[in-house]
Amino acid sequence: MIEHRTLLSCGEHAVLAEVGGLDDVQALTNGIREAVAAGLTGFTEVIDIVPAAATVLVIVDDGASIAPVRQALAALPVTTPSKARSTEGVVEIPVHYDGPDLAEVATLTGLSVPELIAAHTGTDWRVAFCGFAPGFAYLGWGDPRLSVPRRREPRTSVPAGSVGLADEFTAVYPRSSPGGWQLIGHTDTVVFDINREPPALLEPGVAVRFVERSGASDGP
Repeated sequence: MIEHRTLLSCGEHAVLAEVGGLDDVQALTNGIREAVAAGLTGFTEVIDIVPAAATVLVIVDDGASIAPVRQALAALPVTTPSKARSTEGVVEIPVHYDGPDLAEVATLTGLSVPELIAAHTGTDWRVAFCGFAPGFAYLGWGDPRLSVPRRREPRTSVPAGSVGLADEFTAVYPRSSPGGWQLIGHTDTVVFDINREPPALLEPGVAVRFVERSGASDGP
């Protein structure tokens, strides 16, 4: 059972549910999706659900009242976190572990570089939510030993395809941008392509497995 669930109004067309963490976010998000699909009372006007690290934003259609969805959210029974919601199985992403912060991250974690790589590849991660930039997926539920702080000084430019760690998450930069994550490698896999349907390869609920790749690449 989700022990902590605080509901806050966000303007006239959204309700923000504050919960205890990623497991609760995943469980509540999937519970809301199921309620919407089933046409349950209070959820018929929901048009979007936006999960984050410890919140779920529920948006209703213009002109609809948030009162019914707020009441329904308060009473929605959610008891156990749902598994990854992926119709495509596990997405494998090959990674060249050659990032500029690799040695530093190994020191921070107390692992050797081979142990760090084994920890990153040895767990199936799951997309918790997306943000920061189109296609930027925050992957959680990985090896807890890999939880490291962001860099004290962010880089002004991080190449597309860079694979990084920050706090309890790992991510692949979908395009070149500023960033403060600890970079441990890069991938040639394109995780966001505006000409692809859907453009984002990694969406909330998708399971991801990183695979070590050696040899030449097209990356940085």
